[in-house]
Amino acid sequence: MYLVPNFLRILSMFPISNTPNRLRPFLVFYTLIVYGMQYGFTAIIVVIGIVLSYLRLELVVRLGQFLWAKGLFFLMGKRVRVIGWENVDKTKKHLLIANHTSIYDIPAIMTIVPGLAWIGRKYLVDIFGFGHLLKMTHYIPIEPGQPKQSRESIGRAIEHAKDGLTIAIFPEGTRTLNGKPGPFKKGFIHIMRSADLDVIPITLNGFFSLKPKNRFFIDPRGKLEIVIHPVLKNKDLRDLPNDKVLEIARNAIQRSYQYR
Repeated sequence: MYLVPNFLRILSMFPISNTPNRLRPFLVFYTLIVYGMQYGFTAIIVVIGIVLSYLRLELVVRLGQFLWAKGLFFLMGKRVRVIGWENVDKTKKHLLIANHTSIYDIPAIMTIVPGLAWIGRKYLVDIFGFGHLLKMTHYIPIEPGQPKQSRESIGRAIEHAKDGLTIAIFPEGTRTLNGKPGPFKKGFIHIMRSADLDVIPITLNGFFSLKPKNRFFIDPRGKLEIVIHPVLKNKDLRDLPNDKVLEIARNAIQRSYQYR
């Protein structure tokens, strides 16, 4: 466990603006250590979670999700700064939207709002055991490029929202490859209107530099930050044209976005 803090001290001596090519051997070694610990930790949590899901212990499963999310950042020696806690009203249910830059986006959001119904890729629910665990947490599968199935998934999200669950979705649909937020898709607008949900925009900073989709190694030199923006009221959005809602939502996230 002391290897990670010591590597972080060495890497902190090099500015984040430096090209990682000189540091690649160090970053790859650090990544292999971190991945080894994270995958081992995840395997334990998943096995326990699957057992608990078959026992229908949903609250314990939710606690396990929260501990897993926190544990991933602990194992890589990173802290996530959160700005805007006051914008989350835990007595109400919302639709959370965020920019999507890294595999660590989901656990980052789960550390601040653990009881979520996520909309994500369909193939995950087809994994034996793990799919049952996801269903226990009201996971909503969606298949890109399949309009009919996507409409069914949005309908399921609306049902969950009406049952009192907070829904989380990445409007871009996939992780950015260049660090810039991509165009937003309008699926979240249907959920917002049909379930009468207020929208909380969330900006994730530093996660693209940490681990983008198109790079193997983790670069832990940057700061990780979650910015929770003021709520976008449903009553102010629902009667606007879709293009205007997309513009407002995207601007809310992008104005606080920092590449590093």
